[in-house]
Amino acid sequence: MSKWQKSNWRAKPRVQMPDYTNADALAGVEAQLSNYPPLVFAGEARRLKQHLAAAARGEAFLLQGGDCAESFEQFSANNIRDTFKVMLQMAMVLTYGAKVPVIKLGRMAGQFAKPRSAATEVIDGVELPSYRGDIINELAFTPESRIPNPNKMLQAYTQASATLNLLRAFSTGGYADVNQVHAWTLGFTETEKVDKYREMAARITDTLDFMKAAGVTQETAHTLQSVEFYTSHEGLLLEYEEALTVLDSTSGKWLAGSGHMIWIGDRTRQPDGAHVEFCRGVLNPIGLKCGPTTSAEDLKVLMSKLNPENEEGKLTLIARFGAGKVAEHLPRLVKAVQEEGANVTWVCDPMHGNTVKSSSGYKTRPFDSVLKEVRDFFAVHSAEGTVPGGVHFEMTGQDVTECTGGVRAVTDEDLSARYHTACDPRLNASQSLELAFLVAEELSALRTERTARQAG
Repeated sequence: MSKWQKSNWRAKPRVQMPDYTNADALAGVEAQLSNYPPLVFAGEARRLKQHLAAAARGEAFLLQGGDCAESFEQFSANNIRDTFKVMLQMAMVLTYGAKVPVIKLGRMAGQFAKPRSAATEVIDGVELPSYRGDIINELAFTPESRIPNPNKMLQAYTQASATLNLLRAFSTGGYADVNQVHAWTLGFTETEKVDKYREMAARITDTLDFMKAAGVTQETAHTLQSVEFYTSHEGLLLEYEEALTVLDSTSGKWLAGSGHMIWIGDRTRQPDGAHVEFCRGVLNPIGLKCGPTTSAEDLKVLMSKLNPENEEGKLTLIARFGAGKVAEHLPRLVKAVQEEGANVTWVCDPMHGNTVKSSSGYKTRPFDSVLKEVRDFFAVHSAEGTVPGGVHFEMTGQDVTECTGGVRAVTDEDLSARYHTACDPRLNASQSLELAFLVAEELSALRTERTARQAG
C-alpha cells in the first residue's frame, strides 16, 4: 500500500466519467479544491468503520438513506432537515426492533454524480450527452447544459460543506432528542390506518416512560439528546475525490475527505478499473454494490483488492438484485465470502433492482417490490446463518409521489402530482417510515430466532 498514490487511478480504464473539454479549467479547479479543507476527518471515518464492524457481527444495524442525486436547485435547509428527521424516526423504530444501536449514514453532502445506462439520450429526434448529476452537467436538455463543467465541483463542495455543517448542528443541538423524535413518529401512526404500527409505537412509548421513571432522562444521559450521523456517496467523479484526499498524520494513511464512506457502483466495479484502484488506497470504509452480474470470482478479487488486510468494518457489500432474484444470486455470493473467510458487512439495497416504467410514463418503484427484496434478503441470511447488517434506501423527507404503494397507496395516476427527482424515484417520508416498521418486524423475528437457536 505504501506505493499507492491518490492519482494512480488515472492510469487505469475509466468508465461513467465525463470527458472535460477544457483541460486547463479542469486543472485549475482541481488545484483549488486540493487547497480546501477536507469535509470529514479521519477519526470519524475510523469510528464509522468500528460501527460497521459491529453491524457485521449483529451488534449494530446500518440505516443508509438519502437522495438518489443531490440537486443544486432543490438545496435548502428545510429539505436537509426533513430527510434527517425521517432518518431519525426510522432509526428509532429499527433500534426498537433490533435491540441494537442503529448506525445513521446519509446519502448526503456528496451524492452529486450519477452513473447512466447510456452515454446519450434522444428526445424528439435530438441526441445529447446524458445528464450525469449537478456536479458534472445540467438537467436542461440543451447542448450547452450537457457540456461537463469542472466549476460545478466547487459548487458541490460548497453545498456539501453547508450540508455537513447543518447536519452536525442538528445531531448535537437538541433536534435529535429521543422524545421529540418519538413524538413525530406517534404523529405518523395517528394518521395512518395501520394498527400494528401503532402497537409498536405504543411499546416504544412504554420503554421511554420506563427509562424516565428509572432516572434516565435528557439531563442525565447526553446520548438521548444527540446522535452520531455520517455521510456517504458514490465515489464516481474521481477528479473531485482525488482533490479532497489528504494524508492522515495520525495513521500515515490516505483519507478520502469528501465523505465518511464512499461506495463503488455496480457499473464501476471492474477489478482493474479506475474506481477500484482509487478506493483500495483510502482508509475510509468502502461500499461495493453487488448485482446479478457480479460473479463469485470477481467478488473474491474485489474483496482482496479493497480489503487486503481483511479488516473488520472496512468493506460493506450492498446487495441490489431486484425482487424475486435475491434467492438466485445472494447465496452464491455469501458462499464466496465464506470461502475466502472475508470480513464484510452485508447490506440490502432494495431500490435499484426494482425500477420500472409506469403506465403513465414515469420511472417508479413499487413499494411491495422494495419490501419483498428486503424480506428475501433477511430470509437468505437466516438460511445461510449469516448476518443481515443493514439497509440502503433512496428516500427523502419530502412528500413526493415517486414510488407507488404504501399505506397512502400512491398510484400510477398520482406520480405526476409531486414527481421532483432528477434521476431515480425515492420513497417519501410516509413510505420510508412504514418500511422502517416492517424492517423492524423482520429484525425482531430474527432476534427471536437467534435466541431460540442459542437456547436449543
